[in-house]
Amino acid sequence: MDAFSVLLELRNSHSLSSVSWVFPEASSRWDMPKNTSQGLMEETKEKTGSLKGKAETCLTCTQCGKSLGSKQSLRNHMMMHTGEKPFTCAQCGTSFRHASALNQHMLIHTGVKPFKCAQCGTNFRCMSALKQHMKIHTGEKPFTCVQCGKSFRQSAALGEHMKIHTGEKPFTCVQCRKSFRQLSALNKHMLIHTGEKPFTCAQCGMSFRQSSHLNQHMLIHTGEKPLTCVQCGTSFRQLSALNDHMKIHTGKKPFTCVQCGTSFIQSSHFKKHMLIHTGERTHECDQCGKTFLSVSDLKVHLRVHTKEKPYSCSLCGKRFKYQQSIKKHQKIHTGVREYMCFECEKTFITAGELKLHQRIHTGEKPYVCSHCGKTFSQLGTLKKHQRIHTGEKP
Repeated sequence: MDAFSVLLELRNSHSLSSVSWVFPEASSRWDMPKNTSQGLMEETKEKTGSLKGKAETCLTCTQCGKSLGSKQSLRNHMMMHTGEKPFTCAQCGTSFRHASALNQHMLIHTGVKPFKCAQCGTNFRCMSALKQHMKIHTGEKPFTCVQCGKSFRQSAALGEHMKIHTGEKPFTCVQCRKSFRQLSALNKHMLIHTGEKPFTCAQCGMSFRQSSHLNQHMLIHTGEKPLTCVQCGTSFRQLSALNDHMKIHTGKKPFTCVQCGTSFIQSSHFKKHMLIHTGERTHECDQCGKTFLSVSDLKVHLRVHTKEKPYSCSLCGKRFKYQQSIKKHQKIHTGVREYMCFECEKTFITAGELKLHQRIHTGEKPYVCSHCGKTFSQLGTLKKHQRIHTGEKP
């Protein structure tokens, strides 16, 4: 059978009526037509050698111009434009364009992870995920930014990084018009407007917008602190907390109040301190009317009314309203007094206690009354003093 007859047979058996078959003259070469736009899809034949044997076809999508090597590839590709997803998961209703994608998805429900890393034993649902993981062990980062030289394991990660240089933020919140570089960041942001907190702690009922926040919260209940300071052995749940702690050893306090000169390790502490000078207390308790400098202070205060004690000691089961209370309590079990004053060698359980003690030696009184100018070494003492002016009862 010659090539022309092959094309006739393919046309007669083709199931897509919208395909336009273009046949060249018998004497002409089998060249791809240029700028053809007839029908939704065009199929042409391209000579790749001898005309003997089954003809090879090249199919072009007229919506995006992509060329495909077979009719089935074109059918699968067209589903991107039509939105068709014929394969549906019977367990959760999620739909997919390809059967292979559905099969891959089903592993989420079965929990099967057949691909195992030989170096660390981590299991994965698909080979591509294992290949990406292996780059962690090899240190391979083949995708490099031409602007700053930073390298990445995945091309997608490089693509996201490039938006930092271009300033591109293509995803915009329709409610507040804030823009984001990633769709995932926009989706997380939208939970602020909806108030949705889909991740709930099974132990205390506290809810979170992100699964990572729930995972971080769960460490409170387990008592796990996987990050340890190499200088003093203090452990932390979060890397940010460890980084802040390291500034105690270096003495670095980059945030300084221009009004009283007090310096802080964390910007959040600095911002909260500035409210002392302004006297701004915008967060009010709807149960007793008491006002607070920050929303976090208000949340902590509300536990007085709700009697909530979310922090539980893993050693004796005693519960506490405040995180700092359980931290201090747990050191009773260990007996560790790791913070020592270099002036008098007195030791303390917490860094805060040491800091307050050191003001005895330095004479520092960083807290200033905005009414009369009197200074104090402790915030609690200032608050008690200010009640003289405000008439507030404790």
